[in-house]
Amino acid sequence: GIFGGGNMPALTAGALEMRLRRLRHFRPEMDATQQKRLDTLEHQYGEIVNEWRDHYEKRLLREANSRLDAMRPFFQEVRESPPLATSIYKPELLRRTITQEILHALDRMNVQSEELAAKVKQIDSRLQGIARQSAPFQWDAKLEPIYSQKDYWWLYRTPRDV
Repeated sequence: GIFGGGNMPALTAGALEMRLRRLRHFRPEMDATQQKRLDTLEHQYGEIVNEWRDHYEKRLLREANSRLDAMRPFFQEVRESPPLATSIYKPELLRRTITQEILHALDRMNVQSEELAAKVKQIDSRLQGIARQSAPFQWDAKLEPIYSQKDYWWLYRTPRDV
């Protein structure tokens, strides 16, 4: 499922959660008009989430599971050709980060899924096995304060150069 229509960019719920987190972080750097637009967006978004809560919860759960499942080919490719790991790691950073944003949103909504928690644990274990080398933050440095090393450890690691 995609939010959007017309000429608006289509965003998944998880991608929207990620962008809102970033916008909240950069709010102090915005001018008054931009801050007001963000506040309006946050208010509208909150109303929609409350009105469609059950649907939104299911959408978030579906997307998180789908994003984690989409990481499986990465693990398969690395198993078949370990030297590929470094060159194909970056897209997995975004998949895992958006999944984490979804986990935060579900947490705020007091939604627990043992199935999803187990899948995250399994995927993270596999990812830790590949991305063992500490590294500088993998994205633009301006984003680093948004993503703690504790909650977003994969953004501070890379696969070992084979």
